[in-house]
Amino acid sequence: MNNGIIIVNKEQNYTSRDVVNIISKVLNTKKVGHTGTLDPLATGVLVIVFGKYTKLVNLLSSLDKTYEAEIKLGLKTDTLDITGKVLEEKPFNLTEEEIKNVLSSFKGKYHMEVPIYSAIKVNGKKLYEYARENIPVQLPIKDVNIYDIELLSFQNDIIKFKVQVEKGTYIRSLIRDICQKLDTLGTMQSLVRIKQGNFDIANSYSLQDIKDNNFKVLNIRDVLNLEEYALNKTEYFQIKNGHPISLNKKAPYLLFTYQQEDIALYQKIDNIYRSLIMLKDDH
Repeated sequence: MNNGIIIVNKEQNYTSRDVVNIISKVLNTKKVGHTGTLDPLATGVLVIVFGKYTKLVNLLSSLDKTYEAEIKLGLKTDTLDITGKVLEEKPFNLTEEEIKNVLSSFKGKYHMEVPIYSAIKVNGKKLYEYARENIPVQLPIKDVNIYDIELLSFQNDIIKFKVQVEKGTYIRSLIRDICQKLDTLGTMQSLVRIKQGNFDIANSYSLQDIKDNNFKVLNIRDVLNLEEYALNKTEYFQIKNGHPISLNKKAPYLLFTYQQEDIALYQKIDNIYRSLIMLKDDH
């Protein structure tokens, strides 16, 4: 197994880097990466790539993500989640109808303030470093897209909802903004990533499964809408050297093969196929 993709169901209290390190040890390779950070509090789908597939990180990170999240009402914390220091508490009075209306109002594009406890850099310094050193900083605002959002349940002091978002959306910030619109306080109690693109939590593996060698490795054919194209000898030398190629094909990705061996993955850009990943080492 030189190259592949593993869908991990990350447990609580592990960082995404911890998962990478564990899989690196199991597979005995340093070429391991993940395609979208999950905080230690969060659980669920963490897509791991290894070998030459580490070059797929940007492509797979850009896929939509779906989460199930819980809001604990009545308190506000500095980290915007339950692990943080409580800054304020106050009683709440909400109806299910109010919650549904506010949730649906977030569908579409909106301006999200990035949480201070995040790794985004401002003037070369990570935001959480400003927070830890008590240095005031202007938090960046980013445009994010909320594709779908729905209430799953509202019981006692817990709102549970499901949301589908684009890359780079902070659910902690979304929860802060939902609570502001509800004119109440709340913080993220739990977060589960249930989908990333077509990667589903139902087809994921625990770290114990992976340590026990009880997991399936996916390849490029399993995850991308691509066509295969068998190269002739002349084309093979072109592709092997990473040259762009013009072909009358509609597929967004082409997997080039030569003598039944995977050579390269190309992506269609402006009607020309251009090199995305070389899959064959030069001998």
